[in-house]
Amino acid sequence: MEITPAEVKRRLDAGEHMHMIDVREPVECATASIAGTELIPMNSIPEHLQRLEGLAEDAPLIVFCHHGVRSLTVVNWLRQQGVAACSSMSGGIDQWSLSIDPAMPRY
Repeated sequence: MEITPAEVKRRLDAGEHMHMIDVREPVECATASIAGTELIPMNSIPEHLQRLEGLAEDAPLIVFCHHGVRSLTVVNWLRQQGVAACSSMSGGIDQWSLSIDPAMPRY
């Protein structure tokens, strides 16, 4: 259900296609973001379900937020809706900034 930032980075560096879904709010995304990710705030996930189902058929969804709590909630909900190819990035963008990209602002 969870994947570490280090594993996400390793898979991206290996050329694996994944859909990175940021479920934070726009103001958070403006503070710090990972290139190539798509912002879909947590509260709007249900209205994007059909599109997310289609994306997950193409490649796994890696869902992340600030610390990993919201993304884990979203992944649990998506799996209940039948979207199995999704994981929450543990520790969120905060852990990404600590272990992958120290130049990324922390908040």
